[in-house]
Amino acid sequence: GPGSPRGEARPAGQAPVGRSLRVLNLSGNRFAEVPPALLGLRGLQSLSLGGNRLHGIPPDIQELRSLEFLYLGGNFITSIPPELANLPSLSYLVLCDNKIQSIPPQLAQLHSLRSLSLHNNLLTYLPREILNLVHLEELSLRGNPLVVRFVRDLTYNPPSLQELAGRTVKTRNVPYAPSDLPENLVRYLSLASNCPNPKCGGVYFDSCVRQIKFVDFCGKYRLPLMHYLCSPECSSPCSSASQSSTSQSESDSEDEASVAARRMQKVLLG
Repeated sequence: GPGSPRGEARPAGQAPVGRSLRVLNLSGNRFAEVPPALLGLRGLQSLSLGGNRLHGIPPDIQELRSLEFLYLGGNFITSIPPELANLPSLSYLVLCDNKIQSIPPQLAQLHSLRSLSLHNNLLTYLPREILNLVHLEELSLRGNPLVVRFVRDLTYNPPSLQELAGRTVKTRNVPYAPSDLPENLVRYLSLASNCPNPKCGGVYFDSCVRQIKFVDFCGKYRLPLMHYLCSPECSSPCSSASQSSTSQSESDSEDEASVAARRMQKVLLG
Protein backbone atom coordinates (compact mmCIF):
# COMPACT_ATOMS: atom_id res chain seq x y z
CA GLY A 1 0.00 0.00 0.00
CA PRO A 2 1.02 3.68 -0.14
CA GLY A 3 3.89 4.43 2.15
CA SER A 4 4.77 0.76 2.64
CA PRO A 5 8.30 -0.37 1.80
CA ARG A 6 8.49 -2.28 -1.48
CA GLY A 7 7.81 -5.97 -1.07
CA GLU A 8 6.40 -5.65 2.46
CA ALA A 9 2.76 -6.76 2.64
CA ARG A 10 0.40 -5.37 5.22
CA PRO A 11 -1.41 -7.83 7.53
CA ALA A 12 -4.79 -8.88 6.15
CA GLY A 13 -6.71 -7.19 8.93
CA GLN A 14 -5.12 -3.80 8.14
CA ALA A 15 -5.85 -3.86 4.43
CA PRO A 16 -9.12 -2.20 3.36
CA VAL A 17 -10.64 -5.52 2.26
CA GLY A 18 -9.61 -7.03 5.61
CA ARG A 19 -11.63 -4.44 7.48
CA SER A 20 -14.72 -4.70 5.29
CA LEU A 21 -14.88 -8.45 4.49
CA ARG A 22 -17.92 -10.05 6.14
CA VAL A 23 -18.37 -13.44 4.41
CA LEU A 24 -15.58 -15.81 3.34
CA ASN A 25 -16.08 -19.29 1.88
CA LEU A 26 -12.95 -21.42 1.43
CA SER A 27 -14.70 -24.80 1.47
CA GLY A 28 -13.61 -27.66 -0.74
CA ASN A 29 -9.90 -26.89 -0.84
CA ARG A 30 -6.86 -28.63 0.60
CA PHE A 31 -6.02 -26.50 3.61
CA ALA A 32 -4.23 -28.55 6.26
CA GLU A 33 -4.51 -25.69 8.74
CA VAL A 34 -6.52 -22.50 9.08
CA PRO A 35 -4.50 -19.85 7.20
CA PRO A 36 -3.09 -17.48 9.87
CA ALA A 37 -3.97 -14.45 7.70
CA LEU A 38 -7.69 -15.22 8.23
CA LEU A 39 -7.35 -14.55 11.94
CA GLY A 40 -6.72 -10.90 11.18
CA LEU A 41 -10.09 -10.44 9.44
CA ARG A 42 -11.73 -8.92 12.53
CA GLY A 43 -14.93 -7.91 10.73
CA LEU A 44 -15.66 -11.43 9.46
CA GLN A 45 -19.18 -12.62 10.29
CA SER A 46 -19.28 -15.89 8.31
CA LEU A 47 -16.37 -18.29 7.72
CA SER A 48 -16.67 -21.58 5.84
CA LEU A 49 -13.76 -24.04 5.74
CA GLY A 50 -15.69 -27.24 5.14
CA GLY A 51 -14.30 -30.12 3.12
CA ASN A 52 -10.65 -29.32 3.71
CA ARG A 53 -7.92 -31.27 5.50
CA LEU A 54 -7.92 -29.48 8.83
CA HIS A 55 -6.74 -31.52 11.81
CA GLY A 56 -7.37 -28.83 14.38
CA ILE A 57 -8.77 -25.39 15.16
CA PRO A 58 -6.26 -22.70 16.19
CA PRO A 59 -6.95 -21.15 19.63
CA ASP A 60 -6.53 -17.74 18.00
CA ILE A 61 -9.91 -18.29 16.32
CA GLN A 62 -11.13 -16.28 19.32
CA GLU A 63 -9.76 -13.13 17.62
CA LEU A 64 -12.66 -13.22 15.11
CA ARG A 65 -14.96 -11.48 17.58
CA SER A 66 -17.64 -10.65 15.01
CA LEU A 67 -18.10 -14.25 13.83
CA GLU A 68 -21.71 -15.44 13.74
CA PHE A 69 -21.43 -18.49 11.43
CA LEU A 70 -18.54 -20.98 11.47
CA TYR A 71 -18.60 -24.02 9.17
CA LEU A 72 -15.84 -26.60 9.73
CA GLY A 73 -17.66 -29.76 8.62
CA GLY A 74 -15.96 -32.49 6.62
CA ASN A 75 -12.43 -32.21 8.00
CA PHE A 76 -10.23 -34.35 10.26
CA ILE A 77 -10.62 -32.28 13.43
CA THR A 78 -10.06 -34.33 16.60
CA SER A 79 -10.56 -31.74 19.33
CA ILE A 80 -12.10 -28.32 19.96
CA PRO A 81 -10.07 -25.62 21.71
CA PRO A 82 -11.82 -24.01 24.71
CA GLU A 83 -10.96 -20.61 23.17
CA LEU A 84 -13.72 -21.19 20.63
CA ALA A 85 -16.11 -20.29 23.45
CA ASN A 86 -14.82 -16.68 23.39
CA LEU A 87 -16.86 -15.76 20.29
CA PRO A 88 -19.71 -13.69 21.75
CA SER A 89 -21.88 -13.55 18.60
CA LEU A 90 -21.48 -17.12 17.33
CA SER A 91 -24.94 -18.44 16.48
CA TYR A 92 -24.26 -21.33 14.07
CA LEU A 93 -21.41 -23.77 14.63
CA VAL A 94 -21.00 -26.69 12.22
CA LEU A 95 -18.49 -29.39 13.23
CA CYS A 96 -20.12 -32.40 11.58
CA ASP A 97 -18.21 -35.15 9.75
CA ASN A 98 -15.01 -34.87 11.77
CA LYS A 99 -13.26 -37.07 14.35
CA ILE A 100 -14.19 -35.17 17.50
CA GLN A 101 -14.27 -37.30 20.66
CA SER A 102 -15.37 -34.76 23.29
CA ILE A 103 -16.86 -31.30 23.66
CA PRO A 104 -15.14 -28.87 26.06
CA PRO A 105 -17.55 -27.67 28.74
CA GLN A 106 -16.48 -24.09 27.98
CA LEU A 107 -18.70 -24.17 24.88
CA ALA A 108 -21.59 -23.53 27.27
CA GLN A 109 -20.35 -19.91 27.29
CA LEU A 110 -21.56 -19.50 23.68
CA HIS A 111 -24.72 -17.79 24.87
CA SER A 112 -25.78 -16.77 21.35
CA LEU A 113 -25.55 -20.30 19.94
CA ARG A 114 -28.75 -21.42 18.17
CA SER A 115 -27.51 -24.37 16.11
CA LEU A 116 -24.77 -26.90 16.85
CA SER A 117 -24.06 -29.60 14.27
CA LEU A 118 -22.02 -32.51 15.62
CA HIS A 119 -23.30 -35.44 13.57
CA ASN A 120 -20.91 -38.11 12.32
CA ASN A 121 -18.21 -37.68 14.95
CA LEU A 122 -16.85 -39.94 17.70
CA LEU A 123 -18.75 -38.51 20.68
CA THR A 124 -19.67 -40.88 23.51
CA TYR A 125 -21.07 -38.20 25.84
CA LEU A 126 -21.74 -34.48 26.14
CA PRO A 127 -20.72 -32.24 29.04
CA ARG A 128 -23.64 -31.49 31.35
CA GLU A 129 -22.93 -27.78 30.80
CA ILE A 130 -24.61 -28.16 27.39
CA LEU A 131 -27.86 -27.51 29.29
CA ASN A 132 -26.74 -23.91 29.79
CA LEU A 133 -27.10 -23.16 26.06
CA VAL A 134 -30.50 -21.61 26.64
CA HIS A 135 -30.96 -20.36 23.06
CA LEU A 136 -29.96 -23.64 21.41
CA GLU A 137 -32.70 -24.80 19.03
CA GLU A 138 -30.93 -27.43 16.96
CA LEU A 139 -28.43 -30.02 18.11
CA SER A 140 -27.51 -32.68 15.56
CA LEU A 141 -25.92 -35.83 17.02
CA ARG A 142 -26.74 -38.68 14.62
CA GLY A 143 -23.88 -40.94 13.65
CA ASN A 144 -22.10 -40.65 17.02
CA PRO A 145 -21.48 -43.58 19.36
CA LEU A 146 -23.49 -41.83 22.10
CA VAL A 147 -26.70 -42.47 20.19
CA VAL A 148 -26.25 -46.23 20.18
CA ARG A 149 -23.84 -47.08 23.04
CA PHE A 150 -22.43 -45.44 26.13
CA VAL A 151 -19.06 -45.41 27.84
CA ARG A 152 -18.79 -45.39 31.63
CA ASP A 153 -15.44 -44.42 33.10
CA LEU A 154 -15.72 -44.20 36.87
CA THR A 155 -12.02 -44.23 37.75
CA TYR A 156 -11.16 -42.06 40.71
CA ASN A 157 -7.76 -40.92 41.93
CA PRO A 158 -7.75 -39.88 45.62
CA PRO A 159 -7.09 -36.17 46.08
CA SER A 160 -3.63 -34.95 47.03
CA LEU A 161 -2.92 -33.30 50.38
CA GLN A 162 -2.87 -29.96 48.57
CA GLU A 163 -6.32 -30.61 47.15
CA LEU A 164 -7.70 -31.76 50.51
CA ALA A 165 -6.40 -28.55 52.08
CA GLY A 166 -7.83 -26.48 49.24
CA ARG A 167 -11.21 -28.17 49.57
CA THR A 168 -11.28 -27.36 53.28
CA VAL A 169 -10.41 -23.72 52.67
CA LYS A 170 -13.19 -23.35 50.09
CA THR A 171 -15.96 -25.36 51.77
CA ARG A 172 -15.41 -23.75 55.18
CA ASN A 173 -14.92 -20.28 53.73
CA VAL A 174 -11.58 -19.82 55.48
CA PRO A 175 -10.64 -16.18 54.85
CA TYR A 176 -7.37 -15.46 53.05
CA ALA A 177 -5.79 -12.63 51.11
CA PRO A 178 -3.22 -12.69 48.29
CA SER A 179 -0.65 -11.44 50.81
CA ASP A 180 -1.21 -14.53 52.98
CA LEU A 181 -0.28 -17.19 50.43
CA PRO A 182 2.17 -17.75 47.57
CA GLU A 183 0.80 -16.65 44.20
CA ASN A 184 0.60 -20.21 42.87
CA LEU A 185 -1.62 -21.28 45.80
CA VAL A 186 -3.92 -18.29 45.35
CA ARG A 187 -4.25 -19.22 41.70
CA TYR A 188 -4.88 -22.86 42.62
CA LEU A 189 -7.68 -21.91 45.02
CA SER A 190 -9.33 -19.85 42.30
CA LEU A 191 -9.68 -22.98 40.13
CA ALA A 192 -12.08 -24.78 42.47
CA SER A 193 -15.13 -26.32 40.78
CA ASN A 194 -18.41 -26.73 42.62
CA CYS A 195 -19.73 -30.26 42.82
CA PRO A 196 -22.92 -30.40 40.69
CA ASN A 197 -24.60 -32.87 43.05
CA PRO A 198 -27.41 -30.85 44.72
CA LYS A 199 -27.02 -33.00 47.84
CA CYS A 200 -23.36 -31.98 48.22
CA GLY A 201 -21.81 -28.60 48.90
CA GLY A 202 -18.29 -29.73 48.12
CA VAL A 203 -15.66 -28.59 45.65
CA TYR A 204 -12.89 -30.32 43.71
CA PHE A 205 -9.75 -29.31 41.85
CA ASP A 206 -8.05 -32.18 40.01
CA SER A 207 -9.50 -35.33 41.57
CA CYS A 208 -13.09 -36.13 40.74
CA VAL A 209 -15.43 -38.93 39.78
CA ARG A 210 -16.55 -38.97 36.19
CA GLN A 211 -20.10 -40.19 35.83
CA ILE A 212 -22.56 -40.35 32.96
CA LYS A 213 -26.20 -39.50 33.63
CA PHE A 214 -29.02 -39.80 31.16
CA VAL A 215 -31.56 -37.12 30.33
CA ASP A 216 -34.66 -37.70 28.26
CA PHE A 217 -34.94 -35.55 25.14
CA CYS A 218 -38.10 -35.32 23.10
CA GLY A 219 -39.36 -38.48 24.79
CA LYS A 220 -37.36 -40.58 22.35
CA TYR A 221 -33.66 -40.53 23.22
CA ARG A 222 -31.82 -40.83 26.50
CA LEU A 223 -28.89 -38.49 26.09
CA PRO A 224 -25.73 -39.12 28.16
CA LEU A 225 -24.38 -36.06 29.96
CA MET A 226 -21.02 -36.18 31.71
CA HIS A 227 -20.82 -35.11 35.36
CA TYR A 228 -17.65 -34.45 37.33
CA LEU A 229 -18.41 -35.13 41.00
CA CYS A 230 -16.14 -34.45 43.96
CA SER A 231 -16.09 -37.97 45.46
CA PRO A 232 -17.44 -41.52 45.01
CA GLU A 233 -20.06 -40.81 47.69
CA CYS A 234 -21.63 -38.23 45.38
CA SER A 235 -22.19 -40.83 42.68
CA SER A 236 -24.32 -43.05 44.94
CA PRO A 237 -28.06 -42.58 45.39
CA CYS A 238 -28.91 -41.27 48.84
CA SER A 239 -30.24 -44.01 51.10
CA SER A 240 -33.92 -43.30 51.41
CA ALA A 241 -36.79 -45.71 51.80
CA SER A 242 -38.80 -43.72 49.29
CA GLN A 243 -36.12 -43.82 46.63
CA SER A 244 -35.19 -46.75 44.44
CA SER A 245 -31.52 -47.71 44.55
CA THR A 246 -31.54 -49.35 41.14
CA SER A 247 -30.24 -46.47 39.03
CA GLN A 248 -28.96 -43.11 40.15
CA SER A 249 -29.15 -41.92 36.55
CA GLU A 250 -32.93 -41.97 36.79
CA SER A 251 -33.52 -41.16 40.44
CA ASP A 252 -30.86 -38.56 41.08
CA SER A 253 -31.35 -35.92 38.42
CA GLU A 254 -35.01 -34.97 38.30
CA ASP A 255 -34.12 -31.27 38.36
CA GLU A 256 -31.76 -31.68 35.44
CA ALA A 257 -34.31 -33.62 33.42
CA SER A 258 -36.89 -30.89 33.92
CA VAL A 259 -34.36 -28.27 32.84
CA ALA A 260 -33.66 -30.26 29.70
CA ALA A 261 -37.35 -30.64 28.91
CA ARG A 262 -38.05 -26.97 29.45
CA ARG A 263 -35.13 -25.51 27.54
CA MET A 264 -34.32 -27.93 24.79
CA GLN A 265 -37.59 -29.19 23.38
CA LYS A 266 -36.50 -28.34 19.84
CA VAL A 267 -33.28 -30.31 19.96
CA LEU A 268 -32.89 -32.75 17.08
CA LEU A 269 -30.99 -35.98 17.65
CA GLY A 270 -31.66 -37.56 14.30
